[in-house]
Amino acid sequence: MHQLPLLSPQFRVDSGSHGMGSTGRSPQGGAMQLPVLTQPGLGMTTTTVTTITQTGGDWSTGLFDVCADNSTCVMGALLPCCLELSLAHQFGECLWLPLLPGSTFAMRVGIRERFKIRGSICEDWTTVLFCYPLAVCQMVREMKRRMRRQMYTVSTALECS
Repeated sequence: MHQLPLLSPQFRVDSGSHGMGSTGRSPQGGAMQLPVLTQPGLGMTTTTVTTITQTGGDWSTGLFDVCADNSTCVMGALLPCCLELSLAHQFGECLWLPLLPGSTFAMRVGIRERFKIRGSICEDWTTVLFCYPLAVCQMVREMKRRMRRQMYTVSTALECS
């Protein structure tokens, strides 16, 4: 195995000259540029963003609280499958997820797990099976309420020394 030397002979460090001679040129005659270690400026600014999302407890609205959100109620009554496409998007999944069998049940379990909502898989399954439009409306309302975020932004400037 061939090992490269730390300093090549043409750029050897002499005391006080740092390998560039007294003219500031490399031994080949061209101007040598040193790497930039810091950028010019008054200081560095760092920004920290903290997001707080509510988790835990029960569903924020009941299964039959259809009037808690009028637009969700109308969409759920007329086109629950279109409302479910919107729910898949809000949940961060592919828009075509609702076309797969069992996807509504999977999203309900996922929402309950993500936000630490009390319940069981059996309750989720029976709710989706027997009350599909109401379950979709409840999940949409839950996503809307739980995804409201409180964001705090803190900026600090550090002085260059």
